[in-house]
Amino acid sequence: MEKELIDNVCEEKIFERIYDKHSEVINNYFYYKFGDKELAEESVQEAFIKLWENCKKIPFAKAKSYLYTVANNLSINRYKHKKVVLNYANTVPQRTEDRQSPDYKMEEQEFKIKLQKAIQNLSEKQRIAFLLHRIDEKSYKEIADILNISVKAVEKRMQKALESLREKIDAFK
Repeated sequence: MEKELIDNVCEEKIFERIYDKHSEVINNYFYYKFGDKELAEESVQEAFIKLWENCKKIPFAKAKSYLYTVANNLSINRYKHKKVVLNYANTVPQRTEDRQSPDYKMEEQEFKIKLQKAIQNLSEKQRIAFLLHRIDEKSYKEIADILNISVKAVEKRMQKALESLREKIDAFK
């Protein structure tokens, strides 16, 4: 009922509430799209800046969808940069200290790299749906709302993503 009474998001308390409620999920969305934590954080800030700049035009009820629209526009604008960042992320070795045997550590590291590459090789749509579901533990309905698609489309993307990952992981054995 409160949502219907608010005609824009220019009031500071309303804007803060929107930020608190959606910033983490949108940050994860950008991270899945770009594969870079810093770029994701910058993109979240940029999306909220755009929301604030247009606060008089955006009704409270549309703020979340506006933020995701900005997110999609930013992802299109940064597509080429994202590829460079993901390629770089795959070339940087990961360091972990534990008491496992060197052989086990090497196999584990090789598997992590292969899994990251397999996830990276998913289509952007499959990767986003897969990571939102498996990392953020979003339901198919929530993913459909975030991506502005049907639940059936989410199911199909997840099915294709899992098939592709199974195929790649079986090839690693």
